[in-house]
Amino acid sequence: MDVAIIGGTGYGAVELLRFLHNHPHVQVKKIISHSNSGTELAEVYPHVVDIVEITMGELDVDILADEVELVFFATPSNVSKNVIPALVDKGVRCIDLSGDFRLRDGDKYQSYYGEEIASQEYINKAVYGLSEINKEEIKEASILANPGCYPTATTLGLIPAIEKNLVDRSTVIIDAKTGVSGAGRSLALNFHFSEMNENFKAYKIGVHKHIPEIEQMLTDRANEDIQVIFTPHIVPMTRGIMSTIYVDMKDNYSTKQLIDIYQTYYQDHPFVRVRKEGELPSTKEVYGSNYCDIGLYADERTGKLIIVSVIDNLVKGASGQAIQNMNIMYGWEEKTGLDQLPIYP
Repeated sequence: MDVAIIGGTGYGAVELLRFLHNHPHVQVKKIISHSNSGTELAEVYPHVVDIVEITMGELDVDILADEVELVFFATPSNVSKNVIPALVDKGVRCIDLSGDFRLRDGDKYQSYYGEEIASQEYINKAVYGLSEINKEEIKEASILANPGCYPTATTLGLIPAIEKNLVDRSTVIIDAKTGVSGAGRSLALNFHFSEMNENFKAYKIGVHKHIPEIEQMLTDRANEDIQVIFTPHIVPMTRGIMSTIYVDMKDNYSTKQLIDIYQTYYQDHPFVRVRKEGELPSTKEVYGSNYCDIGLYADERTGKLIIVSVIDNLVKGASGQAIQNMNIMYGWEEKTGLDQLPIYP
């Protein structure tokens, strides 16, 4: 199957290429980059010299629709919503790694993204692509809204406890950290080496665009309104997200009981690994992979459940999950092209 990537010079795009390069059913036919049209990809990313020989081009929807069956959007927010409708109308399926189709509420999109939401007709067609949770809907999707990195780690960590009503849903506190690649490739003062090295920052408290996405997904699973406290941090490492979640338990569960519940919940989902009692995951243990590792601790003294969920923000938090969703959409084995060990150390 021929596919295209729009937004070809960001980290999300180059991770898509890394995994799709060895995917048995897919060939990357085109890479679209407005800012680098006419440039060889290897000039921007020398690590693909003599491996990926593609000249990036401009977007022409009519030509693209004739050449590919699926398009990945690795673009900033407020780009894909202007292009996806035309492609979908021409029968091209789209996987959007940006936030344009994740939220259903136009007012919340306006508040957190600072722009008007996409056309409601196409918002209604979009499927939220949390692979382990919405698998049946993903199979039929024409517009796949790939989840954000923080929401992926956080909701996979929380959903079993929320769905099974093990916790007080009004007490969710999320303390999350990301590596610098989560900010993208564009230059900004805050991410210069001298600003970031040996530093640790909280940012966008109360206004981060992933807040309504997390709340929307948890509300859907609980069938009641859920609000969370979410504090993101950036740490001086390249990749990885750790989401540490605190929530009050409804009963005196032991750590072992909760681990058993989580392991049963995720037993048919190959990319979620629930750790044994006494084991907590670290970001290095999922580096470069599509795994989400979850550790649990029931603090019987305070009555709180502590959940530690880690992912690679560029893989399970973006491109890897996008490919996992593509596999589901086309009926291929879910691990196709993704079945590789994390990079360690």
